[in-house]
Amino acid sequence: QVQLVESGGGLVQAGGSLTLSCAASGSIFSVDDLAWYRQTPGKQRELVASITRGGTTNYADSVKGRFTISRDNAKKTVYLQMNSLKPEDAALYYCKLTVRLTGHDYWGQGTQVTVSL
Repeated sequence: QVQLVESGGGLVQAGGSLTLSCAASGSIFSVDDLAWYRQTPGKQRELVASITRGGTTNYADSVKGRFTISRDNAKKTVYLQMNSLKPEDAALYYCKLTVRLTGHDYWGQGTQVTVSL
């Protein structure tokens, strides 16, 4: 059973930085695709950034140039470095792992990011 545990969320002032981590267990990980999503109340969950097993990254336009997704296959961990945070970045952030062999998605429980003015 794949399990994902996010950490690193918290309260930060606008313009500040946070790094989110998502540790996986129960998967091969190195062959799987990973992504970070975020959701605010009343809105759909949206893709923030993704990284393939080969290291190809993709970002939402709203975070390009400010956020960086990376992965450490040895630690089975995916990261989201968030710089120049804005109040509109405040959300519950989730990591997702897509098992390459099956196409099945697994989600973490989420970590809250709050950005104050």
